[in-house]
Formats: sequence, C-alpha cells, structure tokens
Amino acid sequence: MMAAKLMGLENLKSETGETTAAQVERDLRESIIRLELAPGTRLSEQEIATRMGVSRQPVREALIALGKSKLVDIRPNRGTVVVRISARQMMEARFVREAIETAVARRASESFDSWTRRRIDTILSRQKAAEEMHDHNAFRREDEQFHIAIAEGAGCGMAWNAVADIKAHMDRVCNLQLRHQDSMKNLIAEHEAIIAAIDSRDAEAAAAAMRRHLNGILSDLPQIEASHPDLFE
Repeated sequence: MMAAKLMGLENLKSETGETTAAQVERDLRESIIRLELAPGTRLSEQEIATRMGVSRQPVREALIALGKSKLVDIRPNRGTVVVRISARQMMEARFVREAIETAVARRASESFDSWTRRRIDTILSRQKAAEEMHDHNAFRREDEQFHIAIAEGAGCGMAWNAVADIKAHMDRVCNLQLRHQDSMKNLIAEHEAIIAAIDSRDAEAAAAAMRRHLNGILSDLPQIEASHPDLFE
C-alpha cells in the first residue's frame, strides 16, 4: 500500500513545492508513527527507492533527517534500523510540548482568529466521525490539525514548527493509546474543554486544559508499555 501511494514522487515536486527527499521523509515518518514500519525493522535505501519510484539520493537524505530526529538508527556498514520507542524521549517531547502549547493556549485566549475558530469546529466534527468509525489513524491526523489550528489561530504558527519534529516520539505511543476503548472519546472531550476555555477568554483555564490533555498519556504509558514490550527499549 505504501508503495502504491508513493510511486512517482519525483514528478510531484512542482505540484507540492516539496523536494523529493522531504516527501520521502514525510511518508517514512508517517509509516514509522503508524507502526507500519515497526521498531527494529531494517531499512534498505535501494528497496525504499524502488518501492517509492525515486532514486537512492533522496532516500539517503530522508533517512539522515529521520536519524537526526532519532526515529532511525543509521549504523555504518550495518544498515539502518527503526528505533524502538523510548519512554524517556517521549517524556522529554511531552515536556517541551507542554511548555510551548500551554503558552499558545494562553495567547489564544487573549486573541483568536475567527476563521480559524470556525475551522476548529469542522476538525472536531471530523474527529467525532473518526471515533465513530474506530479509525485511529484518521483521528490522529485530525488531532494534529486541531493543535496546528490552535497555534495558527493564536498567531503562533512558528510555535507548532518547534513542536512538529519532536512530537513523533509521542505520536507512536499515542497511536497505541488510540486503540484503547474510549480513548478517542476522552480526547475529544479534552479538545472541547480547551476550545471552551479559549472561547471564554480564560487564560488560566485554557493553559490548564491543555496541560491535562498533554499529560493524559502519562497515566496510560505503563499499561501501553506492558502490553507492547517488543516495541519499547
């Protein structure tokens, strides 16, 4: 499925504005987050290039970028391997996200773009539809769109850029969390609490709601790690 989706990437550069390497990195990153490329999987430049219909150079650049993000381990003369989930790195990523996104929530409660506010209602509707269909991949995409919209609506789009690279270490755990019963329903309620506090112009409540939302994964982490020991360090 991944191969079919990615065939002919080099021909898409002019349409998307992305380099081929950036597109390869984005799609490999998504496959790692979805656990389609499971921890411990060995990655071959040539095999990836063949499946994606690109040359080896952009694949090499993409793997180097993923190595800098610590999602793959590039071992000279031994190959490249998808790293196992690190609870420590996930905790560090959550700490950074909390520091940035609680500040964004405060800013959003002071001033928020009306068009983006309407877009958030659409995002929440799509999340509810994904929850009803038990589609955790679609739900996670909308979760990301929700957080991006909060930052953009607050006029802090660059804040999300600071979060985007490190959040993958949380995303793999979130992907496992979303498979648990009622997880998606609970996250929707948390999103609604965040936007309600922003709507009421209550900076303290907005920051607190965002903090609770981002900390929720901590209570689920021990159970997730115990249920999937093969995926963790």
